[in-house]
Amino acid sequence: MRTVCFGILVFLLCVSCGSKYDHKGKTPLVELDGNFLYREDLQSVLPPGLSSDDSLLFAEHYIRNWVEDVLLYDKAQSNIPNSGEIDLLVENYRKALIMHTYQQELIHQKLSDEITETELADYYNKNQELFKLERPLIKGLFIKVPLTAPQLSSVRRWYKTETQDAVEHLEKYQMQNAVKYEYFYDRWIPVSEVLDLLPLQEGDAEEYLNKNRHVELKDSAFYYFLNVTDCRQAGEQEPYEFAARQVKDMLLNMKQVQFMEQVKNDLYERAVERNRIKYY
Repeated sequence: MRTVCFGILVFLLCVSCGSKYDHKGKTPLVELDGNFLYREDLQSVLPPGLSSDDSLLFAEHYIRNWVEDVLLYDKAQSNIPNSGEIDLLVENYRKALIMHTYQQELIHQKLSDEITETELADYYNKNQELFKLERPLIKGLFIKVPLTAPQLSSVRRWYKTETQDAVEHLEKYQMQNAVKYEYFYDRWIPVSEVLDLLPLQEGDAEEYLNKNRHVELKDSAFYYFLNVTDCRQAGEQEPYEFAARQVKDMLLNMKQVQFMEQVKNDLYERAVERNRIKYY
């Protein structure tokens, strides 16, 4: 019933809209003092998958908000006598937005985001003071198994060594017996992520992991095995492989800044050559 009423309302609104307005092919839905909300605009923001009742409810709220915004804007205009400053702010924002959009498009078209591994490593090595850890990192291996899991004596032997043979044994074992298995001998991860896996009650858990490279814990249901092969403390040098993403972002930003400086300089030089700049 509500849908039918709303449909009739839309129809009446559309019929009542005078022909003195150019709607540029759009279908008027609501008019307020010459301001129009179009059906196409409403349809473009209507969330997909809504039921008929939910669609009607959404439309009613959207129209109400639109009307309130028009009324508030009209009221604000009548109470802000000096809009020159606002017009200047709008114009400045428009210019900035156009320039930013153009710069991004130009960078996308003309500037490659490819940076060689040599460039990355060279920048990292020359600017190591920029790359200090804010949180500790570790490398290692973690496995969590039930107390009733088989071959626990073998697991205790395998998890303490990084040999290929031991890792292969654990890889096969974990598929049938482990509740959780994390292999990170080849990458750095934050210590906080590992601590979330352990039932560790130590007052300074991070320091505990720094001093204990082979960790075996248990609770009422599981054994927890952790082998720490390497660690870096907060304030120490950030490993290159961990910093590489940041290094690339920094180099890309520098290239973009230099590229746009060159573009602006070229525009300036051409304007000077063609006597387009006049000083008074």
